[in-house]
Amino acid sequence: SPKAGAAAVLIHQLSKAASQQPFGKSKGGEAQLACFHPHKPFLFVATKEHIRVYHLVKQVMVKRLMTGCRHISSIDVHTSGDHVIVGSLDRRLVWFDLDLASTPYKTLKYHERALRSVGFHPRYPLMASASDDGSIHVFHSMVYSDLMRNPLIVPVKVLRGHQVVNKSLGALCM
Repeated sequence: SPKAGAAAVLIHQLSKAASQQPFGKSKGGEAQLACFHPHKPFLFVATKEHIRVYHLVKQVMVKRLMTGCRHISSIDVHTSGDHVIVGSLDRRLVWFDLDLASTPYKTLKYHERALRSVGFHPRYPLMASASDDGSIHVFHSMVYSDLMRNPLIVPVKVLRGHQVVNKSLGALCM
């Protein structure tokens, strides 16, 4: 809820049947989205324009990612944990390499309308983005274990399964 403030993000530990509020006070705007790092005790919290990375054990903010977007709509973390993609309502797909910088590694603008969902495939080197224009763009997104090589991003296919009527919402999720 908009008035939740710091209580907008709660972490529930099912094994102990306990919940914790990781933040004492709300910093930098309302939380829009949250997701966990696949291997480390990190929590990614997306506000309207930025993404903050928190270390849950040390209870400190590790990094603040500057997206350059006006409104973040979705976020996903690669299975390696070193890469994050962000979708925004201003038609951008932003790729972050967490080992490089807090600014985007690559910004892609392939859709005609707002992005609603972005995601990495859990097993194959693929990522996709769904948009209000009714299309889903699929990309080959190879991430190398060699840190000296940059990720490879190649458009593969545009899926158009239905028409958007009266400029309403298109493909909401994948």
